[in-house]
Amino acid sequence: MPAKPSATMVVVSVNPALLRWARERASLETADLARKIGLGEERIVEWERTGKLALQHLERVADKTHTPIGCLFLPAPPDERLPIADFRRVAGQPAARPSPDLLDTIYTCQQRQNWYREHLVAAGETPLPFVGSARLTEPPATVAKRIRKKTGFDDDPRLGASHDDAFRALAKKIENAGVLVMRSGVVGNNTHRKLRASEFLGFALSDEYAPLVFVNVADWPARKTFTLAHELGHVWLGRSGVSDVDMESDQKEERFCNAVAAEVLAPLDRFRDAWSTQSDPRAGVREMARRFNVSSLVALLRARDARLISNSTFEALWSAERAEFDAAPPKSTGKGGDFYLTKRSRLGGRFARAVVVSALEGRTTYTQAFRLLGVTDATFNDLARTVGVAI
Repeated sequence: MPAKPSATMVVVSVNPALLRWARERASLETADLARKIGLGEERIVEWERTGKLALQHLERVADKTHTPIGCLFLPAPPDERLPIADFRRVAGQPAARPSPDLLDTIYTCQQRQNWYREHLVAAGETPLPFVGSARLTEPPATVAKRIRKKTGFDDDPRLGASHDDAFRALAKKIENAGVLVMRSGVVGNNTHRKLRASEFLGFALSDEYAPLVFVNVADWPARKTFTLAHELGHVWLGRSGVSDVDMESDQKEERFCNAVAAEVLAPLDRFRDAWSTQSDPRAGVREMARRFNVSSLVALLRARDARLISNSTFEALWSAERAEFDAAPPKSTGKGGDFYLTKRSRLGGRFARAVVVSALEGRTTYTQAFRLLGVTDATFNDLARTVGVAI
């Protein structure tokens, strides 16, 4: 029989459905949660049957499922939805329940965006005219041309660069244009809460003053840059939403942003000029993927659009490349990096510098700055130096 709580424990009673909801939203089985809490699985089963458990155990459930403890005292599970549009869904199918990791990441970025927007308005900045300037009725190549001009992509010598170097270079250009770029593979600083590429690849938070794009860097290196350009498409459309950047998406807006991203990274005219006639089309596709720092799937689509390969060749290569792409999960180097450089990368230099300077000038409290940056009093000064602010 399950062990009874000691007399010193405060026992509470909650709706058992809330305990199941908290566990399932964190994608945990009863055995998984029991292991995390350090108790037998029968205790979890009993709690979810009766709803009676010690307060300290309820706090542990909240902690291990990343659930606000106040939610566990509600009369029924909340209808938890994404706070922005979901572009990942297949038409006719219900939306998948968002994980606590995705929700917390969006909420954190929204808080940062709200602060930055107020910061810009207080400084007398004007709205960015390109946000919401595009229409779905426009040719994607036309929108891509405007994006390339605004961000300086046309001046970007990415040929031969590594995927990571290309990503960093393009992210910097995008930030210089006024768009906040944030990226991470974990929630906050918690390396135990890894973001899943299978759930989402990125999202855009459109705003006329402080547009923000987030890229899940748990994804394949070759696809992160494409996600970055894809989310820019949503910003130009003036739309906020979560994406999985599926090249075969059946959603009109996702297809449009995919086409924009492909033209931003590998303009069709330049792709044609760089194409080498080879006896092996697959080798040609992979060479173009390397030269333009895109995935082989994007290069294959570009080759088809440029009519460099036949439709039958495209179909054959697409099946082979897609199968190989899906079978090879993203690889981690396993190497730890510099905390401050990693933090700057996750926050984006533009946002981090603004918060640091605002705190040093007394316009933002240090407590708020620490929360926005995810640092402590002991690490604030070092982060400030990393983002180029002299202390």
